[in-house]
Amino acid sequence: MSPLLPFNATMVCDLFTPLPPEQEPDDTPGFWVVLQGAALLVRAGVEQALLTDETLPEDIIPEAEPLRIGLWQGQSLRAMRIARDVPLPAGYEALPFQVADIRLGNTLATIAGRAAQVLHWERRSRFCSHCGGVLTRIPDGWGKRCPSCGDEHYPHIHPCIIVLVKRGAELLLIRNAAWNTGRFSLVAGFLDFGESLEECVQREVREEAGIEVTNIRYVGSQCWPFPSQQMVGFLADYAGGEVKPDGVEVVEAYWFQEDALPMLPGSKRSISRWIIETYGKSVS
Repeated sequence: MSPLLPFNATMVCDLFTPLPPEQEPDDTPGFWVVLQGAALLVRAGVEQALLTDETLPEDIIPEAEPLRIGLWQGQSLRAMRIARDVPLPAGYEALPFQVADIRLGNTLATIAGRAAQVLHWERRSRFCSHCGGVLTRIPDGWGKRCPSCGDEHYPHIHPCIIVLVKRGAELLLIRNAAWNTGRFSLVAGFLDFGESLEECVQREVREEAGIEVTNIRYVGSQCWPFPSQQMVGFLADYAGGEVKPDGVEVVEAYWFQEDALPMLPGSKRSISRWIIETYGKSVS
């Protein structure tokens, strides 16, 4: 069983019931998930953020028609997105849901992530990628069908591996070219054509750090809605070679002593932090 991590469904299973969008009842009261970029709109100045169940101010204008994604505490939960550059109404603020914030708990971050994935899919699934026809919804689900050519389309969730490589009491950490200097994390990458997950682990470590690994074992997975990844976590043991970053995607790669780690991933809600904190110490 995967760990209880933010963005995984178990985090909100006691509060949230997913429903397909065509079951939308008219004019029912309920809650709102209002997103601006990767942030959730909440009442400003509160110690603990809550989903709003009030009538939204008129100056909150959605980019597209709001969409019901399920029930929150038994009431309709609707999701919408507003433009990144619009000023927020008085009394509201936008809290990023990727970064841990004591005001925005893991449950709200998780439902915000769920809404973000749904809205991303809705925005990217208006037209058929085969013939360009306008897609219509398949009943009882999030899939869509093209009336012109008959092709069916379903939410695009992209599998990725993420792996902690160990050599005794040392951990392999890398710095991506897009990250700030001094920040390190685990080797990760997208699954390629024809690969098993374990083969993907071997290839990504080889490409990003220049070494070989063995004893690959699964430790857990996490939905990562930025915008729509499934992160599959592994441990692996060093098997040979000298660490050498590829110099393009990865600009630094080093062995770090487990008790002297550098700056780690900024989001404590990520599976990378969970793997490092859970498996980064040797068993005595």
